[in-house]
Amino acid sequence: MKKVLFICLFIIVPFIAFIIISDQRNDDLASADNKRIENQVLEIKKILAKSSRYNNKIAFFIDMKIPSGKNRFFVYDLKTDKIIDKGLVAHGSGSESGVKGKLQFSNVPNSLSTSLGRYSIGCHYNGKFGKAYKLYGLDSTNNNAFKRDIVFHYYYDVPYKEKDGYICNSYGCPMVNKRYFERIAKIIDRSESDILMSIYY
Repeated sequence: MKKVLFICLFIIVPFIAFIIISDQRNDDLASADNKRIENQVLEIKKILAKSSRYNNKIAFFIDMKIPSGKNRFFVYDLKTDKIIDKGLVAHGSGSESGVKGKLQFSNVPNSLSTSLGRYSIGCHYNGKFGKAYKLYGLDSTNNNAFKRDIVFHYYYDVPYKEKDGYICNSYGCPMVNKRYFERIAKIIDRSESDILMSIYY
């Protein structure tokens, strides 16, 4: 009897484990959000392979496909390939297309729109929103960022926790909650090299 039970367990346990692992893999494969960030990570790593001026341990990713009421600003550990922090981030009011859930993007001055592309995070300064970081666009889709005064900053109306629906808009800047900003600022200030940020859709 014991032998029969042992054989059954020997067959059943690996089968259950296989089902669990398969389900996890299917979840990963079915997640468009995960696929998009994986593609962006690969692009960032290509830049890092060509230049030593950027931080090769941490990068920031902002997924504009995700509604603004949900976490879409990701702090990514490039060594372990894991998201280590996430929060809400606003997009530009000019990026509203008039169609619910669909955004548009622009690199044109005074468009008040978010610009897609890779950014290098520069020095901080104190402006009308308090502490903020200058952003330098590295692609043709965002190379006017500095000229447009597109910066990374906080704003009190941005919620800290996820909510249904949408949050307030910025004038084109990636804008986060003050409490979340303070966590991100510590990462930026401790970095000995410029951190890259990717905004994508």
